[in-house]
Amino acid sequence: MTEGWAGSGLPGQGGCVWTPATRNTMNLLRETLFKQQFGNQPRVPAPYYRRKTYLCYQLKQLDDLTLDRGCFRNKKQRHAEIRFIDKINSLNLNPSQSYKIICYITWSPCPNCAYELVNFITRNDHLNLQIFASRLYFHWIKPYRKGLQQLQEAGISVAVMTHTEFEDCWEQFVDNQSRPFQPWDKLEQYSASIKRRLWRILTAPT
Repeated sequence: MTEGWAGSGLPGQGGCVWTPATRNTMNLLRETLFKQQFGNQPRVPAPYYRRKTYLCYQLKQLDDLTLDRGCFRNKKQRHAEIRFIDKINSLNLNPSQSYKIICYITWSPCPNCAYELVNFITRNDHLNLQIFASRLYFHWIKPYRKGLQQLQEAGISVAVMTHTEFEDCWEQFVDNQSRPFQPWDKLEQYSASIKRRLWRILTAPT
């Protein structure tokens, strides 16, 4: 997979703005990869595979016009969240304008990435960041729970992917061959369970 498929520039900066008509399907997530990595089942279904971190993002103006989008995965010594931060920083967005960023991520951020995301948003108060996670990463370990709480305290919306978010991710980031999203068995049941777990984490005393 080629990382960071996106429009190469923003209006007024000499680059092309991404539109569906110019999308290069070679750079989209494969259907099998999407279902394996974004699946929210509590256990990996057969055939067994390793669940990795993938982060897909959409950068929008407040009028919902998409300016940039892309997908990153973890690489050695550089998590997907850090690569995402690097990408947004490289766009040199106008600090006098407000933007919205929606992230779909397979695993919720680790403590280090949560810390970096908090610093990123603290330095860029013109950005509104929303994170939707398919699954919670090591949610039973205190530093990981604390990281999620710190994201919320910094004004970063942290939520669980439901059918709506999976469908949007399917339509925007997957080589779906124009097929509609077909949810896997018990998707909503798993989402509801993970949402309850996240709620307990975010409402627990810090």
